[in-house]
Amino acid sequence: MSQSSAIAAAQRVLEVELEGLRRLQASIGTEFAAIVEKVSTMKGRLICAGVGKSGHVARKITATLASTGTPSQFIHPTEASHGDMGMIGTDDILLILSKSGEVPELSDMIAYGKRFKIPIIAMTANAASVLGKAGDYLMLLPDAPEACGETRAPTTSTTMQIAYGDALAVALLERRGFTASDFRVYHPGGKLGAMLKSVADLMHQADELPLVRPTTPMMEALLTMTAKRFGCTGVIDDQDRLIGIVTDGDVRRKAGSDFAHLTVGEVMTMNPMVVSPHALAAEALAELNHSGRSVVFAVDEDEKPVGLLHLHDLLRAGVM
Repeated sequence: MSQSSAIAAAQRVLEVELEGLRRLQASIGTEFAAIVEKVSTMKGRLICAGVGKSGHVARKITATLASTGTPSQFIHPTEASHGDMGMIGTDDILLILSKSGEVPELSDMIAYGKRFKIPIIAMTANAASVLGKAGDYLMLLPDAPEACGETRAPTTSTTMQIAYGDALAVALLERRGFTASDFRVYHPGGKLGAMLKSVADLMHQADELPLVRPTTPMMEALLTMTAKRFGCTGVIDDQDRLIGIVTDGDVRRKAGSDFAHLTVGEVMTMNPMVVSPHALAAEALAELNHSGRSVVFAVDEDEKPVGLLHLHDLLRAGVM
């Protein structure tokens, strides 16, 4: 196959799958809204199941749901027929995937759901199938050709299944007001975990903070800056509110024969940049990059400094 033929094949596949997604987008209506409402109010878990390629997609949907705040578990239908059916509780909801809806391995799970009045959401392309008829709710995949032509291997259909699962997960996420802070609880590791850390997770606190008063002599302030090793010191007023900052740059700009007689108030920069300790570390990094600074104080609702975050702290944590 020539390079141009390979590129043409890839573009053709993507166009076929894009058309499938367009048809799926156009098909979503009130039934989907009812499913979101049902799942959002369930007391148990959303049990996802499927066989073959649909099973792989069901596992992916399970992982996406669980990571975005919807209790979810994958159960393989064959294993369910040999004892794992006991994992399914009467407060759960079943989400069963099958393009044809006629997979024999699903029959025991469907029967179990009906026997114990466990709601079934059927994701299938065939509403008249066994699965389609058994579903209390239907996530119907629109008629769309597979991207591989005559072989009809699952391509467009699995892409639509994944997208439908993503749509469900995001709709549920928005329904319950799931935030980035909530998301961070389920993603503590790796690059994503780093980006979702808060300022409070990384900032220096308490005795580590370099703080002085406006009346403090600059020579004394220099000792504080040297001891704390952040290249700056915060300036607080009589109510312990942060009102200024003295940086190495401020010191260089004021350096002169009378420097030893200056107070902090005569050198400091007023109204320094601050962040909330509850802000994402990634947001703090963006502010530092935008301002060209390397350090920022975190203040509480009373404008009192509760922490200090240095650019190096963010880099060490993997926030980039």
